[in-house]
Amino acid sequence: MVGGPPLRAVPAPPLTDAKANHVSALSYLDSIILGIVEGVTEYLPVSSTGHLTIAEKMLGLPIDDPAITSFTAVIQLGAILATLIYFWGKIKAMFLAWVAGLRDPKARERQDYSLAWAVIVGSIPVVVAALLFKDLIKGPLRSLWVVAGALILWSIVIWAGERYHARLVAAGQDRPEGSRVTVKDGVIIGLMQCFSLVPGVSRSGTTITAGLFRGLDRVTATELSFFMAIPALVGAGLYELKDVNTSVVGLGQLAVGTIVSFVVAYASIAWLLKFVKNNSLMFFVSWRVLVGAAVLVALAAGWMSAT
Repeated sequence: MVGGPPLRAVPAPPLTDAKANHVSALSYLDSIILGIVEGVTEYLPVSSTGHLTIAEKMLGLPIDDPAITSFTAVIQLGAILATLIYFWGKIKAMFLAWVAGLRDPKARERQDYSLAWAVIVGSIPVVVAALLFKDLIKGPLRSLWVVAGALILWSIVIWAGERYHARLVAAGQDRPEGSRVTVKDGVIIGLMQCFSLVPGVSRSGTTITAGLFRGLDRVTATELSFFMAIPALVGAGLYELKDVNTSVVGLGQLAVGTIVSFVVAYASIAWLLKFVKNNSLMFFVSWRVLVGAAVLVALAAGWMSAT
């Protein structure tokens, strides 16, 4: 053939194969956008992991790349810091009541003592499940088909929780606002939280909904969801630190994403507590279905790939 063999396109190297020159393949703009998405969605019952996965895909990032999944897990620490600062008074009271209860049987009658134990025991199931199914979570479940399906299907559970809670209220069988949270509540809500390991389900969506099924008012269920996020997300963030690849995600980008996540999450916490005081979760159900349906259409039309 004249001119030699035909030219073939050379595939771009994986993101993790970027030269180790500490020039990040993830830009500062990417880190800001992902920090905003994390901060807004971490505590809303819409799935932060699902929305981050969609945002990463729209930014052209490989959603199954270990460096990117580690980045999104680490910036969650910003959202956790926002929780610690916002609820510092209550967290301190819980810790002191728990310590006192370990020594003094009378102190165990305090509401903060049982609340502390509910958070502790409720955090165990998701940690165990995350370790047992980590390969599945980081592998096959990192698909936009899974995210879209989970967004829609778990909306049915949230809707059912709202309907059930409304019937309890109408029958006068719900628990008064600020009622004592028991260890049994913690176990049941903690088991439900395991479903949040599926991208698109939502950690806060599982815990708040479980609280509604238990007859808790929305504010108490939402605050309990915040408290149960602390051990789960701190553990996930610290565990993923080992997989951070600074040749792909620079320390500067990681810091920016975490800081943005903190600022936005703090505002999101304040807003959500005010919202659930007088509103149901049905707005979030509609949002989840809308986003899930949009992703399904985009996947079916071939406008984006699932991984």
